[in-house]
Amino acid sequence: MAKKDEIERYTEGLLEPILDEFGFELWDVEYVKERDEWFLRVYIDKEGGIMIDDCVDVSRKLSDALDVDDRIDDAYTLEVSSPGLGRKLVKDREYTLSIGRDVDVKFYKAKDGSKEIRGKLTAFDKDTVTIEQTEGKSPPTALTIPRSEIATVKLSVDF
Repeated sequence: MAKKDEIERYTEGLLEPILDEFGFELWDVEYVKERDEWFLRVYIDKEGGIMIDDCVDVSRKLSDALDVDDRIDDAYTLEVSSPGLGRKLVKDREYTLSIGRDVDVKFYKAKDGSKEIRGKLTAFDKDTVTIEQTEGKSPPTALTIPRSEIATVKLSVDF
């Protein structure tokens, strides 16, 4: 297992009781190097959205827990935040948390004359994403798309 994956899983294990205490959901954990700096990024969510005080509370508890075992050798910056409104879906956990929600799917190449569609995420597996396409469709149409054709999947945002 790569160091990155090991640190992300270790952090997820530390986060579980902390997030349970506050009633938050884990969206994602990333351990990434940007230029010469390492970042441990934690994205959390809850019904109604995450506030700055929520991020501060989780950051303090997680920082204390990380310091106890001190298993991360690199100097790093810990960041705790909301995944944002139009969040990109990457990991299976993110897809699972988004079942039943509207998503925007962008393709690498145009499909039926369009490079983007919107619909309700109804299912996924390692090879495909299934959405119920409602725009301009009556009745709604289930569309199963190979992941290899998808550039991005993001939660839809309407203003």
